[in-house]
Amino acid sequence: MKRWIKRIIIFAIILLLIIALVGGYFYMLPTFKVATGYTAKVICSNHNLTGQSIEAALADMPDNPLVPFLRPRLEEDGLSATLWGWAAKQKAIYRPGLGCTLLAGKGPFETRRPNWPPPAALDPAQPWPAGDAVAYQPSPALEAVLDEAFSESNPENPRRTRAIVVVKDGQIIAERYAEGYGKDTPFLGWSMTKSVTHALLGLLVKDGRLDIMAPAPVPEWASPDDPRHAITTDQLMRMSSGLEFNEDYGDLTVGVTQMLYNSSDMAAYAANMPLAAPPDTVWNYSSGTANILSRIIRQQLGGDVADYWAFPQKALFHPIGVTSAVLEPDASGTFVGSSYMYATARDWARFGQLYLQDGVWDGQRILPEGWVDYARTPTPPSHGQYGALWWLNHGSGDGKEWEGVPDDAYAAEGHDGQYVVVIPSRNMVIVRLGVSHHGAWDQTAFLQDVLAAVP
Repeated sequence: MKRWIKRIIIFAIILLLIIALVGGYFYMLPTFKVATGYTAKVICSNHNLTGQSIEAALADMPDNPLVPFLRPRLEEDGLSATLWGWAAKQKAIYRPGLGCTLLAGKGPFETRRPNWPPPAALDPAQPWPAGDAVAYQPSPALEAVLDEAFSESNPENPRRTRAIVVVKDGQIIAERYAEGYGKDTPFLGWSMTKSVTHALLGLLVKDGRLDIMAPAPVPEWASPDDPRHAITTDQLMRMSSGLEFNEDYGDLTVGVTQMLYNSSDMAAYAANMPLAAPPDTVWNYSSGTANILSRIIRQQLGGDVADYWAFPQKALFHPIGVTSAVLEPDASGTFVGSSYMYATARDWARFGQLYLQDGVWDGQRILPEGWVDYARTPTPPSHGQYGALWWLNHGSGDGKEWEGVPDDAYAAEGHDGQYVVVIPSRNMVIVRLGVSHHGAWDQTAFLQDVLAAVP
């Protein structure tokens, strides 16, 4: 009798352990999905767009205890990633012209391919930015700044600077790339994509298709009884909408990480967030609102995915000679306007030059008059740090973005140290691209050094 009791107790313990393990796995599944989703998406894009090997892409990933257990695998149409070789599988598919799309969530998945005319090739003999010829007399002082920027003084926390382009008076005066990268390498801009979204919205405003001061055309808030109904497109652009959104990349269970790596429709994910504060009372940086804005662009263009996918190329990139830009959509077909644009360093510089020139290119007005001034007008709750989808240097004290840099400087900024800095008073655009974690890159010191080296 006692032997049976012991067997029952052992069986019960084993059963409880199994239940605990299974329950723990499903409890942690959203976190596991973020880890595999990030791996599948970023490695798929870097491999297909930049030519980076899977091993190199893994080495660039942020520190995470799950990294040793991730198993990326190249497939015919993209890249998949799992934990321990079988769990929490996520897959990103690759399409020329659209980069990689993570097939997260329950779908539906927009799997069509783009169809737009290729851009005209740049004249290799014509000077940048109209062409692709770059010739300058190297400045010893500026070259020394670049030497420092590409050096690695702390191997435990490397800077991983990959590209720098310095533009003065409309011409490149300094340019350098890390080994294995060059002028034709596209680089992920991360949140610099938000500033490109600002430009695309400006094109709609110019054509009379969008009133940014009217309530934003968001289906989830269509009812006048919805407290979010009054949120304007302007407030979404300024990150002062009052919508709840968690931008903490260290929290893998909610907010930005679940939106980017475990959601098939990112705009819908963000639009379903509740109102946390009255509009224009709180500034809350939010990749979610940028993706709502990206869907608004799609809606205002009529919703046809082919026209929408071609719009940035035809209306923005081709007219200013940007030939490398790839905007990547989510599984619903909407561009991830918060985070996913690749372009060469020279093309990122062209984009900055467009803003430096007040939205005018080769005598043609691309962006509506006043749109650049709108971008760099401080949003009151941000204390001078943010305008409309652009970072500003208007703050003071601890709120100032870069001490020792002119107050009129403003920038597109992205995760891991991506910058396109526009400085009107110095007639300069400064691009820095890399993969820097844990504060390894000091942008303030770099800008100060560049400005000191340039007469």
